[in-house]
Amino acid sequence: MIDLTDNNASLRNDVKKLGNMLGEILVHQGGIELFNKVESIREMTKSLRQNYDHSVYSKLKEEINSLESPTRQQVIRAFSIYFHLVNIAEQNHRIRRRKQYQLQDGAKLQAFSLEKAVSSLKDLEMNKEEIKDVLSNLSIELIITAHPTEATKRTVLEIQKRISKILYQLDSPLVSKKERELLEEDLFNEVTTLWQTDELRYRKPNVLDEVRNGLYYFDETLFNIIPDVHQNLEQELKEYFPEHQLDVPNFLHFGSWIGGDRDGNPFVTPEVTWETLKLQRDLVLKKYEEAIIDLMKRFSQSSSRVAINDSFHHHVEEQEGTYLNEQEAWAVKGEIYRRKFAVILKRIREVGQSSLGYQKSEDLLEDLVMIKKYAEEHQPSNNRLKSIRKLIRQVELFGFHLATLDIRNHSSEHEHAVAELLKVVKVCDNYASLDESEKMEVLKSVLSEPRPLSLFEGDYSEQTQKVLKVFKLIRQAHLEFGSRSIEVYLVSMTQSASDLLEVLVLAKEAGIYRLHADGTVESGLHVAPLLETIDDLVAGPHIMKTLFELDLYRHHLQEKGDHQEIMLGYSDGSKDGGTLTANWKLFKAQQEIHEMARDYNIRLKFFHGRGGSLGRGGGPLNRSILSQPMETLGDGVKITEQGEVLSSRYLFEDIAFRNLEQAASALLEATATVSKKTEHGHFRETEWEEAMEEISKVSLRKYQSLVFEDEDFLTYFNQATPLKELGKLNIGSRPTSRKNSQKFEDLRAIPWVFAWTQSRQMIPAWYAAGSGFKAFVEKDAKNLELLQQMYQKWPFFHSTINNLQMALMKADLPTAKEYLHLVKDQEIAKRIFSDISNEYETTKELLLKISGNQELLDHMPNIRESVRRRNPYVDPLNFLQVDLIQKLRQEENPGEELMTEVLLTISGVAAGLVNTG
Repeated sequence: MIDLTDNNASLRNDVKKLGNMLGEILVHQGGIELFNKVESIREMTKSLRQNYDHSVYSKLKEEINSLESPTRQQVIRAFSIYFHLVNIAEQNHRIRRRKQYQLQDGAKLQAFSLEKAVSSLKDLEMNKEEIKDVLSNLSIELIITAHPTEATKRTVLEIQKRISKILYQLDSPLVSKKERELLEEDLFNEVTTLWQTDELRYRKPNVLDEVRNGLYYFDETLFNIIPDVHQNLEQELKEYFPEHQLDVPNFLHFGSWIGGDRDGNPFVTPEVTWETLKLQRDLVLKKYEEAIIDLMKRFSQSSSRVAINDSFHHHVEEQEGTYLNEQEAWAVKGEIYRRKFAVILKRIREVGQSSLGYQKSEDLLEDLVMIKKYAEEHQPSNNRLKSIRKLIRQVELFGFHLATLDIRNHSSEHEHAVAELLKVVKVCDNYASLDESEKMEVLKSVLSEPRPLSLFEGDYSEQTQKVLKVFKLIRQAHLEFGSRSIEVYLVSMTQSASDLLEVLVLAKEAGIYRLHADGTVESGLHVAPLLETIDDLVAGPHIMKTLFELDLYRHHLQEKGDHQEIMLGYSDGSKDGGTLTANWKLFKAQQEIHEMARDYNIRLKFFHGRGGSLGRGGGPLNRSILSQPMETLGDGVKITEQGEVLSSRYLFEDIAFRNLEQAASALLEATATVSKKTEHGHFRETEWEEAMEEISKVSLRKYQSLVFEDEDFLTYFNQATPLKELGKLNIGSRPTSRKNSQKFEDLRAIPWVFAWTQSRQMIPAWYAAGSGFKAFVEKDAKNLELLQQMYQKWPFFHSTINNLQMALMKADLPTAKEYLHLVKDQEIAKRIFSDISNEYETTKELLLKISGNQELLDHMPNIRESVRRRNPYVDPLNFLQVDLIQKLRQEENPGEELMTEVLLTISGVAAGLVNTG
């Protein structure tokens, strides 16, 4: 039964129930000794958090050091599996809370619900044309990636899903006593299975494994939920604006990088990309086939009962003769819709197989629209056929490609290939050595010539051949899977305008970009820069202005509807300059590029490369949207969904719907608000921006003084975190650093963040912010009041402060101090940790003053309590991790069992903190 009086009573009951079951299993599987050992360690860590006692601390250390395998491994797994169970209970509680809102008719509207967003349109007194304009500008693209931060295996996720389903069933007031007993028994069996399942992957996933993992979410939730969000919005508009007929365009799309992102991943070959596109098509055709079979059951109308247009009868007879043999045709002649669906089913099954199959998804769409049109002629006028409308929306959204696949590669790869092409045809001997202005002249000359550069029998290096093969693949994919299969080519480490023109040159060689003799241009690919480092973000406006002033680039953009996509990287900027400076530079880059593009009548779409963790731009999707410059939201947003974010947001249908509803409602309300302002609307105070600029400069100096100027910092980072051990955790196909290098600049942001998260220091998510705020407040007594005003009135600043609070809440310096034992030079360890501790306290003090909170996250009590509930159970894993890493690093040839136990602690801490990298 759902308890409506205590929001968290049901959650506590679920956690207690699952914890008790785990306790029973520990006794059964490992004996009472194992259970007592786990309980003893748990009680000591809990006691230390409540009231530190050195004798308890010493006893705990002694207990942990004395553990030996296999008992030690079972202790680690006990705490890890407890977190999986808590995560399930909390996810189920989110579903429960949403149901509570739906049951309370007439109550306050749920924040970030579609109903709340539509009611705001009413409050803004928008007319029909204004609403239609807002809807037409609404655009959200979410891009799933294979960034290796999901530490939980698919098998474990599926067990979690089954456990969640049973918990949901137990909430029903209609469950009888006998049914409840059976469900409790099923629940116990699933928890037992979880205990008996290996949580570690024993081989690295290959790229196609990652593709299949991504497709799992489309199959399980996204294919059904995305059209439901549209349909729900349409229903709310009908409820609030019954006088208007308002159709909701397809504003919510999912794309993918998995199988297309080749930046630093040598395993993403053209063959893998092609296989990815085939797997995507296979899945979407399977989903259409299932939907058509379902509709055949529903559309049983007989022409002897309803009047059906004669022309439709003739059309179906003609189609049956063309596509079906006698055995395949529907036997009952009067069931005309089923006869048509039999044709559709056959043609879907033949897609990509023979000429009988649909050649493009638009043809399938045409057939479905035809059925809807005739079927609704004998329906009441206000009663739409939702089932077939949903399939129509699905075909519009997913086509035969399922998800648009972005292609990404490093700018240096394109430069090398173009340089070789130019040298072979004797246009330029050493293109790479030219300065930027010289490169631009060469590229403009090449793009102004209709003739290709590459020779049919050209003797090119293997590196160049690989790059050329990718562009040929894109051309072939457009022909085989449709132009929507690959729409955007992303250029990593864009540092100049030539980086984008080089991609156009390569697209020209493959026939994707064409200059005709009469001067007209065909361009079948968006070329998007990825601005990642602090320097690149600052240079971004100049790079884009240079391109927008080029006639040939403007012709390319005209072919793309005067639309330019720009990707912003959150990870590398944060790694280079700290989270506060990176977020401010990202905000400023968007603002400046948007204002500049407006002068050229070019619409921008900013693509936010956010990670799941706070150190890589993570946080709730709706709040991420609202933290952007308001004026940029009218062109829509595009955001990556990475790693563990996929399972936390899209494993369960109800949570997937709620997550997408929150994002859609946030963007709808923001877009409507922006549209009501003047063209040069006032979105924030100048003094707020000046304050952020000043704070950011101090924060950047503080961050870089530690990370880049302290000669001992990298020693501390490498030794005081499990960075070396992370590479053994088989969670992604991609290497942990670019070019297989040990340099800091080549270290990927994911292991950088992952390592700090494991050691509970979480530096990438908060470090140096406090120094920036402190210097600003000490400069003028009135500045604290200004920051408080910014927190109350500026969504960007509000989100920034809340994310910093979250980071400090999840960081835990008493536990982090344990990792100092791993540093060989204790003077280095103590000095750097002292700096980190001082900065933590400074940051905490300022955040509380700015937010007005008494404690961190006072405004988010559910999250605060979740972190507090978990900490006593994460601590043992951290203690064990330090002990095991010490043993591992001391041995010349450590056994496989020891490494396995280290990896189990890493997996367990990741589950406990609910994010990794």
